[in-house]
Amino acid sequence: MTLNPALDAITQRIAARSATLRAQFEARTERYKTTEPRRKKLSCANYAHVVAASTENDKLQAALDTVPNIGVVTAYNDMLSAHQPYHNYPEKILKAARKVGATSQVAGGVPAMCDGVTQGRGGMELSLFSRDVIAMSAAIALSHDAFDAALMLGVCDKIVPGLVIGALSFAHLPVIFVPAGPMSSGLPNPEKARIRTLYARGEVGRDALLAAEMASYHGVGTCTFYGTANSNQMLMEMMGLHVPGSAFIHPHTELREALTAAAVERAALTAANGKAPACLADVLTVKAFVNGVVGLMATGGSTNHALHLPAMARAAGIILTPEDLNDISRIVPLLARVYPNGSADTNHFHAAGGVGFVMRELLSVGLLHADVQTIWGEGLADYCREPILQDGKVIWRDLPQASGDEAVLRPIANPFSVEGGLREMKGNLGIAVSKISAVKPEHQFIEAPCAVFDDQDDFLAAFKAGNIPDGDFICVVRFQGPKANGMPELHSLTPSLSSLLDQGRKVALVSDGRMSGASGKVASAIHLTPEAKDGGPISKLRSGDVLRVDCENGTLSFIGNEASFLAREPAVKETEMDGLGRELFAPFRRVVGAADEGGAVFW
Repeated sequence: MTLNPALDAITQRIAARSATLRAQFEARTERYKTTEPRRKKLSCANYAHVVAASTENDKLQAALDTVPNIGVVTAYNDMLSAHQPYHNYPEKILKAARKVGATSQVAGGVPAMCDGVTQGRGGMELSLFSRDVIAMSAAIALSHDAFDAALMLGVCDKIVPGLVIGALSFAHLPVIFVPAGPMSSGLPNPEKARIRTLYARGEVGRDALLAAEMASYHGVGTCTFYGTANSNQMLMEMMGLHVPGSAFIHPHTELREALTAAAVERAALTAANGKAPACLADVLTVKAFVNGVVGLMATGGSTNHALHLPAMARAAGIILTPEDLNDISRIVPLLARVYPNGSADTNHFHAAGGVGFVMRELLSVGLLHADVQTIWGEGLADYCREPILQDGKVIWRDLPQASGDEAVLRPIANPFSVEGGLREMKGNLGIAVSKISAVKPEHQFIEAPCAVFDDQDDFLAAFKAGNIPDGDFICVVRFQGPKANGMPELHSLTPSLSSLLDQGRKVALVSDGRMSGASGKVASAIHLTPEAKDGGPISKLRSGDVLRVDCENGTLSFIGNEASFLAREPAVKETEMDGLGRELFAPFRRVVGAADEGGAVFW
């Protein structure tokens, strides 16, 4: 199928804009390539340190200086349900490596905080910055330069983007991402949302809320709603960094084990001293990032990737902008409805056909770049199939032609929407993004007075006390950008704002902060840049000002005398950033980039 002309034009625009930066990235990659085992370049003392703790058998293999040595970077901890399954992966990987004549070592670990635990708490103010720490930690792990390939073990929100950024400093190596899979389905997502809303209204107590949450998050694996973690797994498939079809296979199953072993075998094969050398730089190209954006739009993925994709792309020498995301969203149909964009969870999505079905449908109309290299080889055909076990071995078969459930997943000829789920919002308040895939059309436009809050807790206190405006209004929560307090997610606002929407009122949110990847049915303009801390227009708003949020047309505006508005003195808020580790990140807050550039500290 011929590539969609509009997608081709956007891709060429990105490539032209990025030409100088990408050339620098490719030159760096080329400098570090070698066909020899990397350990062979080490001095004898350096080498001895590398193998000192290995078993005798591994020391013998290592001393041959011929076999691939696979470095494992792991985000294991046993508090994150998604990462707990990784606890015995190093042993599994070592056994699989030995079977294919390779060795493996845990190169290092990276931190993995849980946004589900830190929502609404002080620790959430470290969340976005943890991505940069993860990137640096991954780089430290691989800095020993003793590895011929790398496996990245990570699933959740900032962990995968951080691992990608870190891995791109070692793009001369082949790098494969190894998922752990989702937890089994628990309490249906609409019921969970209903009980949260009832609790926000004070109609049920904490005991009912806790019971619902425990029934939702009840075992090992990724949380099953389609937030940032599961959007990550979709992206790793779309961008060719997974073994095909491995994103949503449950932990502790035979198929999951076989796919992990396949990743090890592939890493050994594609190592610089393997039989089919490859490198990450050839996988993460402009076309691969465009494919990732297409996948995000087609599935209604997390708004957090409006931050993560530009940051990851920049590490690959590619400049990706909110305008690019918006323009791709305008030409890509929405093919999936997974909570919070629908009632189904990721297990239902996967059973209906999953990522492979989406990729096949997009390829059929030229809405993906087919001519890409993946960790599995040339092109995307293998990613449009599904893995199964046959006689104890993993094989791939064609997916059914029809969706297993068109309430969850639809073919390209019958999409849920002719456009994707993300908008760039522009106007005299700055640049923001909005996720509209879960917002009903009648809720995507609102012109109303605003109520201004300098902290989400201020709004929640006002809501609880009944001190919020009557009728339609726009909730403004500011001083939540990267420089102010690290840009925490504001998911705690969702139940309260949703309950107002349920009462028949029109409401919207405007903020320089983030919403969760699970943000839902309330229209929002988030990641607003310039942020309040920088004196952006949001810092000049006063309660009662009339704003317009128009998601369909992508506009965000102050309505009134613009010159008088912009002449106002900006509000100032000195945020206390002390305790829970926040004081350690003061240097990050001073140098962090703007949200529309990815909110990173590196560039």
